[in-house]
Amino acid sequence: MPPRTSPSERQRRLGAELRKLRTRARMSGDDAAKLLDADRSRVSHIEAGRVDVPRNGLYKLLRAYECEEGPYFDALMAMAHDRGRGWWDEFTGVMARRALDLAELESRSTSVCIHEPTVIPGMLQTEDYARAVISSVESDHRTLDEWVRFRMERQRALADFGKYHAIVHETALRVRVGDKKTMRKQLLKLIEVARLPHVTVQIFPFEKGPYSSHSGSFLLFGGLTPELDTLYREYTTSADFTGDGNRIAEYARMFERLAALALAPIDPSAAPEVQESQDSLSLLQHVLYELR
Repeated sequence: MPPRTSPSERQRRLGAELRKLRTRARMSGDDAAKLLDADRSRVSHIEAGRVDVPRNGLYKLLRAYECEEGPYFDALMAMAHDRGRGWWDEFTGVMARRALDLAELESRSTSVCIHEPTVIPGMLQTEDYARAVISSVESDHRTLDEWVRFRMERQRALADFGKYHAIVHETALRVRVGDKKTMRKQLLKLIEVARLPHVTVQIFPFEKGPYSSHSGSFLLFGGLTPELDTLYREYTTSADFTGDGNRIAEYARMFERLAALALAPIDPSAAPEVQESQDSLSLLQHVLYELR
């Protein structure tokens, strides 16, 4: 089978992990090729995610690279033999490759920390709000319907995360998306979702300054092991997935700073008389009042 020209994020990530382990073990590509009874080019293709590695070959590589058997070892084996099939397959050819990769990444992640400075995060959007957001860039009704359906399907992963922590800038509460009814339903959904025990929603208010806008939008995904954590950043025409530990640590510190500056999390169970004078819920309620 010829090398694939457009590997998925999962395939690229597995290859990058194997390259990292080989380099750490101070083994050359030729050394790895001998273990697989293959030529050097095949190792290059494997490490670029362009071809798959057979189960017994992967086991040989991991043992030769001195990767100890345990959660990380098992997760790499699972990544290699998980063919990436899921509900997102039906959207192949409709959604961009990066959107499909994001859905697959969400399906295998244990936690998510997201910072969003302009709109409500997709995982928390109502259907009407999502439609209004997407229609600003897509006018074809059939494609629009598919994009909205894809976004709604993605939300199924929310129930499977051990933790979902969203920091949303006040801008996203005040920028009118759709009509007043659409915005009210969306803000009420934020409160509703915050009732889930594993979900934390914080609002970053205008008064805390420009730090949030400087940070930009990003997501931190927790992998099955810390070595497989992923940083995701989306741009206008592309997306960036990275497992670089230094960058992930940098953004993790950034997220901690954002959380410290943001208002206290939404707590719908708290009685009004015990709520702080300024917290995420009180700000949401104030914006809801303005949307009457």
